[in-house]
Amino acid sequence: MQRPNAYLPIKRLMDVVFSALAIVLLAPVFALAIVGTKLTSPGPVFFRQVRGGRNGREFGVSKFRTMRSDRRPDPAELVPLSHPDITPFGRLLRRTKVDEMPQLFSVLVGDMSLIGPRPTLPDQVARYDDFQRQRLLVRPGITGLAQVNGNTALNWPERIKYDVYYVHHCSLKLDLMILFKTVWVIVRGERRFARLFEQSPYAGEGRP
Repeated sequence: MQRPNAYLPIKRLMDVVFSALAIVLLAPVFALAIVGTKLTSPGPVFFRQVRGGRNGREFGVSKFRTMRSDRRPDPAELVPLSHPDITPFGRLLRRTKVDEMPQLFSVLVGDMSLIGPRPTLPDQVARYDDFQRQRLLVRPGITGLAQVNGNTALNWPERIKYDVYYVHHCSLKLDLMILFKTVWVIVRGERRFARLFEQSPYAGEGRP
């Protein structure tokens, strides 16, 4: 697989700088999330899973655990916020996206990027067709074009189209737009954003 454009080395440098700064500045939030998870729900603090990264290389991804520890390990981001297995504190972590913060370490070491397609499970990667495999040309991201354009309201073909569009059009301008929309989702709420998406002309079409 070849890199889609010359912006990627610059993007990687920005990932290193911003993830390192974020880890330091958000250390108090990390501490609160660790203590809150431990005090409000029995079980491990972190949810860990193997995912497929750039060029299909597998890596371990971590999140703050937001569900009951005895629940089967499904891909957590596919579970709606209203799911009964999500703990009350876990719901707060998801609502504010704090559950994603441990992935900053994955960004720092180069397994992920701040912005890119969400990493999927290895068995899903193994079933990709040629069009879907294009999403593996870049590092997977904590947030991304699909995540801020419907996220769980998108079906799989829609998500893939957003991801492939991003792969071939990633730029500083697009990344800044995604970051802005990510803040909007955090402030206004993902469910509200999903309702807005369902009313948009893009709903059901899956194109950027």
